[in-house]
Amino acid sequence: MSSVIRVEKTKNYTVMSNQHFHVLNMSLKAKGLLSLILSLPENWDYSISGLASICKESYGTVRSVLEELKDLGYLKVIKHSPSAENGGRYTYEYIIYEVSQTPNKLKMKWSSNK
Repeated sequence: MSSVIRVEKTKNYTVMSNQHFHVLNMSLKAKGLLSLILSLPENWDYSISGLASICKESYGTVRSVLEELKDLGYLKVIKHSPSAENGGRYTYEYIIYEVSQTPNKLKMKWSSNK
């Protein structure tokens, strides 16, 4: 007996690379958070607090998952020095990649070309 799975598609969905779903050494939380991030609009508050506000996970968990994404090459964080424009505080720029920038760190289940 074979199973049939039907997916009822609706509008307001996200198109993204499947690469991160095939990475064996990436946690399910990292796959989920990356997918969530890729679904958000560009003007979203990508701070740890902003992401934690829409997740069940705590601030600390979101922070550790972001570290995992950095380590695997899906996230780059640029720290900007304090200036008059940013109120004298450090600011952070988050660059999210759909495909890892360090593919040599990935253990893949199967080729992403399939």
